[in-house]
Order: sequence, then structure tokens, then C-alpha cells
Amino acid sequence: MHTLHDLFIDELKDIYSAERQLVKALPKMVRKAQAPALVQALREHLEQTQMQVERLDQIFQELDTTPRGKKCHGMEGLVEEGEEALDQEGDADVIDAGIIGAAQRVEHYEIAAYGTAIAHAKAMGHRSIEKLLQQTLDEEYGADKKLTAIAESHVNRLANAGSDIEVVDERPSARSKGAVSRTRGDRDTQRAER
Repeated sequence: MHTLHDLFIDELKDIYSAERQLVKALPKMVRKAQAPALVQALREHLEQTQMQVERLDQIFQELDTTPRGKKCHGMEGLVEEGEEALDQEGDADVIDAGIIGAAQRVEHYEIAAYGTAIAHAKAMGHRSIEKLLQQTLDEEYGADKKLTAIAESHVNRLANAGSDIEVVDERPSARSKGAVSRTRGDRDTQRAER
């Protein structure tokens, strides 16, 4: 590897491998997920991912090279971790929360990869490729935001419903943003002491 172009091609091959692995992994997540909003979000992202692979094919044609020849080990590890969440038995809401966590780790990985590729495309003056990559990056940000909204609007609350731990927001100062976890028993004891 001697030029930024060499590095760019290598990065794109890595991203291509990552997206193809994700096309295979997402249907498993769709089958295991229970919350309708999560199922829908995963289905939509599967469709987006398939289009992202097509965009990458277009980029490789423009660069007159092949996307083959590299395996993304980072995505392979993330997919393996995601499959661990899928193999778990237990409360459906807790499993959904685990699926969201696994999916967001994938999104963050892709956001980093696409951001780097865009910077390199820009540096080399590949404006049309930069636009295609930016379109995908915007979709990755959108998917991550949607997953966060699903988690925060109901999945995490439902996953915690059967727990004996309640998250209580205690702000000793305006600058503090932390939350404190206490067992319900601790909270009841504190009430009795008052």
C-alpha cells in the first residue's frame, strides 16, 4: 500500500465485505425481534443495506476495480456478538433490547468506516463517489437514530418492567447528567426512614 488510492480501495473492499455480511445477518434479527417497530426498522435497514451494496458495486465500476478479495473481520466479530444475543432465551423485551444494542454497534462501526472513506474520496477529488458514500452514511445515521428512538420510547422500559431495579434520575446539580440505579427495596427503605 503506497498511495491514498490504494488505502481507499482497501477500505472500500472492507466496507463491501461488511455490508454483504450484514445482508446475511439482518434477516436473523428480523425473525428474532418481537417489537413491531423494531421488526419494521430492521426490515427497512435490510432493504437499505441491499441498496448500499449496489452503490458500492457502482463505485467499484467507476474505479475500474473489483470489490472482492477482502473479508471484514470487524463486522464478522460484530455479527458473531449479535448472534449471541439472538441465541439467548428469555423475556422477549430483553432480547429486543439486546438486538438493538447489537444493531447499534454495527451502525457505529459502519458510520466510522463510511466517514473515513468519504474523507479519502474528498481528498482525492472523487466527487461522485463522495456523494454516493455520503448517501449511505446518512442512512446509517438515520438507522442508528431510529433504533435509539425505539429503545427509548418503549423497548428499554418494557425490558426493565420485570426487574427489581428501577433507574432513578437524581441530579445533585444542573451539570450532572447521570442516573443512579437502586433496587426497589432500597427506595422503600429510604421512604420508611423519612
